[in-house]
Order: sequence, then C-alpha cells, then structure tokens
Amino acid sequence: MYSKVYSSSVYGINAFTVEIETHLDAQLPSMVIVGLPDSAVKESRERVTAAIKNSDLIFPNKKVTINLAPADVRKEGSGFDLPIAIGILISMGIIPQKEIEHTIILGELSLEGTLRPVRGVLPIAIEASKKGFKRIILPKANAEEAALTGKLDVIAVDSLKETLEYLKGVYEINPLKIDLDNLFDNAEDLANLDLADVKGQEAVKRALEISAAGGHNILMIGPPGSGKTMIAKRIPGILPPLTLDESLETTKIHSVAGMLGSDQSLIKIRPFRSPHHTISNAALVGGGMAKIRPGEISLAHHGVLFLDELPEFARNVLEVMRQPLEDKSIAISRTRENVEFPANFMLVCSMNPTPDGETLEKTNSSPQQIKNYLGKISGPLLDRIDIHVEVPAVKYEELSSKREGESSIEIRKRVITARAIQANRFKEYDSIYKNADMSTKLIRQFCTLDNSSQNLLKMAMSKLGLSARAYDRILKVSRTIADLAGSEKLEASHISEAIQYRSLDREYWG
Repeated sequence: MYSKVYSSSVYGINAFTVEIETHLDAQLPSMVIVGLPDSAVKESRERVTAAIKNSDLIFPNKKVTINLAPADVRKEGSGFDLPIAIGILISMGIIPQKEIEHTIILGELSLEGTLRPVRGVLPIAIEASKKGFKRIILPKANAEEAALTGKLDVIAVDSLKETLEYLKGVYEINPLKIDLDNLFDNAEDLANLDLADVKGQEAVKRALEISAAGGHNILMIGPPGSGKTMIAKRIPGILPPLTLDESLETTKIHSVAGMLGSDQSLIKIRPFRSPHHTISNAALVGGGMAKIRPGEISLAHHGVLFLDELPEFARNVLEVMRQPLEDKSIAISRTRENVEFPANFMLVCSMNPTPDGETLEKTNSSPQQIKNYLGKISGPLLDRIDIHVEVPAVKYEELSSKREGESSIEIRKRVITARAIQANRFKEYDSIYKNADMSTKLIRQFCTLDNSSQNLLKMAMSKLGLSARAYDRILKVSRTIADLAGSEKLEASHISEAIQYRSLDREYWG
C-alpha cells in the first residue's frame, strides 16, 4: 500500500530530485498532497483522478496520501501528474515497485490521460544523470531535449496508458538517441541580414567588428535614419557560432522560461533580444510574483541584448543592469527563495544625440533639455559600455553608390579567428570565454604595456577624466584589437584606437 517514485523540479536554471511517496489507507475516499505543493501541484488531484479513470483503470476507493520530499522545499508546476499517477498504480499493485528503479518520471496529464510537455526538462535530465539515474520517462514532446545529455535512456510516451503498458512489459519502447554533433553542426546562420547592405559607416562597422570579436558592449550615437537599428540587427551575422557548452547553457535558460518551440530542442544560434523601452525591472533582469523566471538579460545569455533608443528606457530599469554587466549573472531575492541566473550577454545600445534627434551643432533643444535627455544614462552605466561610436548621417554619394560593402561572412571569419585566440588564452580559466570576461587580475596578466603605450594611456586618462573602470575597459578593447591584428603584444596603435572609442561619453556627458 506504499510506493516511492522519483521525479524532479526546477529551481532557477538547475533542478533537484523529488521523492513522491504514496500511501493508501482504508478510510473515506480522498486524496491529499503534502510537501509544500503550489496550486498547480494541488490541482493534480483532479487531473490524476480523471486520467486514471479515462485510461480504463479503477481509481482506489481509499484515502490516498501523496508526500513530496524534501517537504521543506516548495514544489511548482504540473510535471508531477504522471509520477503521482504511477505512484498510485504501484500502491495498488498494478505495477511492481522494482520496475521504476533508477528512473525519473515527469509529465502533465490531460483529463483523458494523454501527456502534455513540461518546462525545464534539460536541467532536470542533467541533474538526473549527475545523481546516478539511468532512465527518464517523459512526454514525447520533451524527449529530444532530455536526450541532449546523452547519458540517460530517454523513454518517450504519449499517455498514462502507454506508460503503464511499458512498465508492465506489454511492449518495449526503444530509448531515444540523437546525434548531438550532427544536430549542432546543422545550425542555421543569420547570413540573410548582411552588413554589406549598410551603405557607408565604415568606422562604425570597424567598431562593431571589435565589439563582436571581444564580446564588448557598444553604444551607437547618431541622428534618426543613420542606420543604427539596421546595423544592430546584423550583429548576430558576424558573431562566432555557439560552442556546444554555450548552446546547452543557453538552452537550459530558455527551457526553464518555457520558450523552447515544440520543434526545437536545442538553441543553435546566439540569441538576439530586443525589448521595448516600456519594459519593467522584473521583465528585464528576471523575477515574478508566483515564480521567479529569467528576464531578458538571461534570455540573451551568450548572445545580444539590443536596447534601441536607450534614453527612452526608465532610468531605474537601466540602473538594474549595472551589477549583471559587471558580474555576468543576476541574483534575485524574494521572501521565499533566492535564485541566480547567468547573464553573460553583449549589450548593444543606440540613441539620438539630442531630444529632437539633431546633432549638438544643429539642435533646437535647450542645454537643459539636452542635459535632462542625456541624464537618463548614468556615468556608472556608461563606464560599463566598452565602445562608444558616433553614427553620422549617410551622405548621398554613399547611398547612391553601387559599390558593395564588406559582407558579414568576411567579417565573421576575422571574428572567429580572434575568438579562437581568446579561447586558447583562457582555456585554463572557468567561465572566461572572451576578452570582455577578463577580471582585473587577468587584465594585468594579458594586457601588459610598453612605455609609449603607458604614456599614451596616462595622457588620455588625465585629459578625458576617465575612471578606473574605463581604464580597464580600454585595456580589454586594446587586447581585442591586437587579437584581430594577430599581435601578441599590445602596441601604441592598439591603445590609441581603443581610446578613441571612449571619447564620445565625455563629448556628450562631460
């Protein structure tokens, strides 16, 4: 009259194992679920009861007690439906207990007994393999996602009845196997948005190449119609492809957020997120009332977060990005739980130079209006943006020219080469993928300067009034410029180019 079934639940982007204990007692028929279940778990009573009856089975005419252990951790979601139903059937003697050894079971049941997909399957499968489980039984819609680990026998089922027949040995279900290398190699590129379409703006394209090569944050300042948004949308086309580890980490976040498509089991291309300027704090960095979910900065992990018309965003919304831009992660605290999400993204911003969109020389805005407009972006946030570049209005001669600009494919080749140099440089360091990820200690190690470079940087720091953080950012950008040039040492020309990408913040905000 007692059974134990193993399932799993998601916490942040990680998972933990849940023991589902079932006890049948000869009392008035009822069903009780204990162990800090949320509303979705409590509603399992109705779904499980109907599913068992509609699967040509008899629901026990007894008191059914379900305990979700550990009892002091809140359980959320509808993925416990199937394991609860299996636990009841084991307690009734319909399925032998030994048939579910070393097995994780999860899935949402419909009233007729069919299975619906659940979110967070990839982190659940990863945790299950770490804990020594050999098999996972789950809805077919989630099967490919679970198979990404390559370490579990993935049994995909359509219904409670099919699960029952499989566990009773009526027929076999072959574990799903996928060729992960082949699946990953077939990732589609975003070559349909090509930088060759952008007329002129060669200096901006150069800054963009440096930004992509080192993963540096970039701010583009220019009048309306100069091509800022058009350029930003073509950034994914010059970024290097995701590595397998980056792909799996990104997929975990999207799985937990419930944003994987029904035909998508793996994120194969770098995310490009472009939220509207009316976005809230919680939507940007993550949060929520009932359940903490990843925000836009985490959904952009290993990809691009594009903020168009930066001053139009509420200042308090922009300020909450300061810590994750520095730490590459975001810690969210609520009364009942504390969750940390990764947030290693490339920030791309665009803005007009003045409220009316004109340059400082042509604007009709008053000095106070310009000050209020630019004041929405704080100095500490600007310091965290490595590259500031002006995007001038395109001249008629450039617009009408039939000369093709350099394609995204050619730029991407140089970016990939530079990233390969960085991967080799940081191969002994965890969570360091590119130059933008370097800590102060690593900057001192890999960005040594000769006397002429030191004097040049000293003069720039004094003249432009740059902060210590800006000093580190200049060295990171210089390191990337040197990588693109194939130079092991930092030279004065690399420092000089990096310094010019820090002058606009003093021109506009100085």
